Amino acid sequence: MPDTLVLIFIIGIFAAILTYFVPAGSFESQEVAYIADGVEKTRSVIDPGSFSYERDEQGELVYNSVGFFASGGGIGLMNFPFEGLVSGSKWGSAIGVIMFMLLIGGSFGVVIRTGTIDNGILYLIDKTKGSEILFIPVLFLLFSLGGAVFGMGEEAVAFAIIIAPLMVRLGYDSITTVMVTYVATQIGFATSWMNPFSVAIAQGIAGVPVLSGMTMRMVMWAGFTLLAIGFTMAYASRIKANPSKSITYNTDAYFRKQDSSDQPAVKWTFGDTLVLLTVVGTTAWVVWGVVAHAWYIPEIASQFFTMGFIVAILGTIFRLNGMTLNEASAAFKDGASIMLAPALLVGCAKGVLLLLGGGSTDEASVLNSILNSAGSLISGLPDVMAAWLMYVFQSIFNFFVTSGSGQAALTMPLLAPLADIAGVTRQVAVLAFQLGDGFTNIIVPTSASLMATLGVCRIDWGVWVKFCGRFMLILFGLSSVVVVAAHMAGFA
Repeated sequence: MPDTLVLIFIIGIFAAILTYFVPAGSFESQEVAYIADGVEKTRSVIDPGSFSYERDEQGELVYNSVGFFASGGGIGLMNFPFEGLVSGSKWGSAIGVIMFMLLIGGSFGVVIRTGTIDNGILYLIDKTKGSEILFIPVLFLLFSLGGAVFGMGEEAVAFAIIIAPLMVRLGYDSITTVMVTYVATQIGFATSWMNPFSVAIAQGIAGVPVLSGMTMRMVMWAGFTLLAIGFTMAYASRIKANPSKSITYNTDAYFRKQDSSDQPAVKWTFGDTLVLLTVVGTTAWVVWGVVAHAWYIPEIASQFFTMGFIVAILGTIFRLNGMTLNEASAAFKDGASIMLAPALLVGCAKGVLLLLGGGSTDEASVLNSILNSAGSLISGLPDVMAAWLMYVFQSIFNFFVTSGSGQAALTMPLLAPLADIAGVTRQVAVLAFQLGDGFTNIIVPTSASLMATLGVCRIDWGVWVKFCGRFMLILFGLSSVVVVAAHMAGFA
């Protein structure tokens, strides 16, 4: 499978070629009113019936063909990465979203460096393993919250290594381990109200206020998390009653032989408590700011940077995980560097948009002509069907691009204006993206995190598909209902 950046460049070449064959066109815009968080607002959207092709003085169609290279700030095939990366303003894509990603990544990098997240999970494992009725739901809830708040995913692999032998010794199996670690993170990831790697980026690209619609998403997160906990508990109870019924019973013999002394020592300090309170307090503060004062990308990024700064001070004072100020600085840079790759994807994807003429609907461009053609294809469909098809498309597309930020960068520039044409709100388009992107991470073999988690739990992917097929059908069905219901309710 080609790297996402390779895919973007291939798409860029294809976009450049299209400019020689697809004439430029434009739409007129119209103002529409909608209700968001109880307040009536307006936004400018495409008037689907206003499309017209650009023509020159002789009445011939105009083609905005791009060359290999352009000077003077123009756009050419070799210009599109740079032009995309520096386009926009601090309020949106691309430069605003990119800086938002780097600051958020750096701040959470400092939090993770303190070891508080690891210590908290180990502490809960230690306190709940004697009370098995709490062990599974508490772990699932914690990992789901991690996926929702800071996009936890890859981190589940390390915890699966610790939890798998413990889970087997308690009479469960390695599949239960995958459910309470990796699957839990993806439930949170898919239904998040603030995930900086997914929903926040998609909203920024789509021109939707970042972290808007959080009340509905919080309810959605709670509902899907409770459903998944119930499914996991029901399965775990059956295995507990008869472990030999597990389809991984033979491979779990590896964990049954392990010594229980392998589990790391639990360390929870007053400093960890202060770090946790800082993260929770910042999250609540940001929620208040978004709701009460309509904070957007600059304000939200600044609050999380402040969180990282405070955590760095706390980590240094209490020597959390041996932290010093220099190590806190290094952790910030490491966290930001993790976001560098998806930030490049966002910028380069915006560059592809510029090759097609940019995102302005009232200026003649190839993109507008493509949108008009795509809109014509779905114009005969009910708008509710268009909303559902967006979800289906995102679910399928995630097989090829499993990065949430990468998928947002590739799909939202096209689907956001297409939603306007189809009569679907952009908020619903973002919802379709996050559900389609997140849930399919649970099963697609192209997800490195999934395959790594299955690997450390010694589960073959085919065995995993056999187990979670029914669970995925439940998620797909309920997600479809959520997307349709959100559209019917005018979720904006």
